[in-house]
Amino acid sequence: MKLLFSTTTIFLSVIVLTLSSAVWANDVVNIDSRRELFVDAMLIGKLDGVDRKLHHPVPRETAIIHDAPWEGAGSGYHTVIRDGDLYRMYYRGSALGVKNDRLVVGKQVFCYAESKDGIKFHKPNLGLFEYNSSKENNIVWDGVGVHNFAPFLDTNPDCAPNARFKALAGTAKEGGLFAFKSADGIHWSLMQKEPVVTEGAFDSQNLAFWDPTAKIYRAYFRTFTKGTTTGKVWKPAGYRAVRTATSKDFLSWGNEADLIYEDSPAEHIYTNQVAPYFRAPHILIGLPTRYVERGWSPSMRDLPQLQHREMRSKAHLRYGTSLTEALVMASRDGVHFERWNEAFIRPGIQRPETWQYGQNYVAWHVVETESSLPGAANELSFYASEGGWTGDSNALRRYTLRLDGFVSIHGKWKGGTMTTKPIRFGGDKLRLNFATSAVGSIRVGIQTADGKSIDGFGLDDCSEEFGDSVERTVVWGDNTDLSSLSGKPVRLIFEVIDGDLYSYQFVHSDAAR
Repeated sequence: MKLLFSTTTIFLSVIVLTLSSAVWANDVVNIDSRRELFVDAMLIGKLDGVDRKLHHPVPRETAIIHDAPWEGAGSGYHTVIRDGDLYRMYYRGSALGVKNDRLVVGKQVFCYAESKDGIKFHKPNLGLFEYNSSKENNIVWDGVGVHNFAPFLDTNPDCAPNARFKALAGTAKEGGLFAFKSADGIHWSLMQKEPVVTEGAFDSQNLAFWDPTAKIYRAYFRTFTKGTTTGKVWKPAGYRAVRTATSKDFLSWGNEADLIYEDSPAEHIYTNQVAPYFRAPHILIGLPTRYVERGWSPSMRDLPQLQHREMRSKAHLRYGTSLTEALVMASRDGVHFERWNEAFIRPGIQRPETWQYGQNYVAWHVVETESSLPGAANELSFYASEGGWTGDSNALRRYTLRLDGFVSIHGKWKGGTMTTKPIRFGGDKLRLNFATSAVGSIRVGIQTADGKSIDGFGLDDCSEEFGDSVERTVVWGDNTDLSSLSGKPVRLIFEVIDGDLYSYQFVHSDAAR
C-alpha cells in the first residue's frame, strides 16, 4: 500500500485498516437486502478452486460523431445521464491537431445530445449560445469551466427544484472548480461567483455527485503527486493522480484526501469517472483512464497511422507515442479503492483512429439499455472515445456488458467454492446473477458464522442452478424461504462449476416475484 503523508489521508487509512481488521476478526457485516458484487473483495472470506475474473465490455456501434463546426477532433470529457426515459449526453467540443509542428486547439464550448434508447444520440438545436454568428447549435455552456464541465443529476432528497442538475467545472488558471446548477439540464448558471474548490490541478474531467449511502456530496478531481499547479505557477511533477473531498451543501468542501489503492503500481490516472453503481449504490465504481508514455519502438511503428503519429510527435513526443485505456476500480468509503491493474477496455483490434493518446476515455456514468438480442435481459452501456488528432471530427463508441458483469467468481470445469465472510441479511429469498455452460452449475450453501452447515440449507440440499440469468431465485429442495435465517449471522458458500457468479441479493417475497 502506498503511503501518502497528509493528516487526513493517514487518519482515513487508519479507519480503513481498522475496519478491515474487524472484518477479519469475524465481525458480522450487515448487508440487509443490498445487491453485492465482486468488483471488490469486501465480503469474500475464502476462495478454493475458483477465482475472481475481470470481464471486458464488447464494442458496439458508434453512438455519436462530433463533426459539427463547433465540435471537432478535440471533443471529449463526456457525461451520460439517464433521466427517466431520456439519455442525456454532455461533452466538450473543440478542434485539435498538429500544424507546422505545433499543437492547435480550437475554441472550446460545451455541447448537449440526447437519446431515447441510449444507442444513437442526436444533437438538438438549442439556440442558446452564438458560434460563428449563429445560435443554431447544441451548445449549453460557453463560459468559465467550459474545458471540463461535468453535470450530474442530483438525487439528494432535499435538492431544490431549480438545482436538480449540478456540476463542478474549472481550471487552476480560472481559480479552481466552480459550482453550477440547472433545473432542466439545459439552462445553466453559477451558484456563486467564487470557486468552491481551489487547491488542485483540475486539468481533467473533475466530478461531483450525491452519495446516497454516506448522505454527502463527493468530489473527485485531478492533482499531481509532486510539483506546483496553481494559476500562477504551472510546474506539475510526479504522477497524475486523483483527490477527493466532501460537502454537505455542494458549496463548502473539506475532508480532502488522496485516493489510496490496494496493490496497484504508481501510474498516471487521467479521468476517474467515479460514481455510485446504480444497482448497488453503496459501492462506488470508477472507470479511470490509464495514461502511459511508451516512446518509439518497432511495436510503436507497427501501430495504425504511422505517418500521422510521426507528425504529431514533432509537436511533442507524447502526442504520437502515448497510449490510453480504461481501468475499473471500486470503493466502499470513497477513499480506499481496489483498482484492477488489468485493463478493463483495451485499445482493441488495430484499425484507424485507435491505439493513440485520447482513445478509450470512458464517459462518466454507466447506464442500463435494452439488449440487441430479442427477449434478453437489459445490459450495461459504456461509451468510450475513439479517434481524434486527425481530420475535423472524432466519435464515441458504445460498449456493452451484462448487468453487474464487471467481475465474477469464476469456476472452471472441475469447479470450486467461494465462502463469504460472516454476514447478516434481510429478506426471505436469495437471487443470483450468473451464467454457466450446458454442463456447468451453481449451488449455494448457508452456514453458521463459524462455518457449520445449516440443516436444510447446505450445499447438498441446494438444487443445481444452470443457465444464464440476471435474477434466478435459489431453491433448496423445493424450498426458497429464508425468513428463518433473516437477521442472523451466517456465511454463504457458493459452488461454481464451469460458470460465473456476478452478484447476489437477498430480497423480500414481494420483490422476488
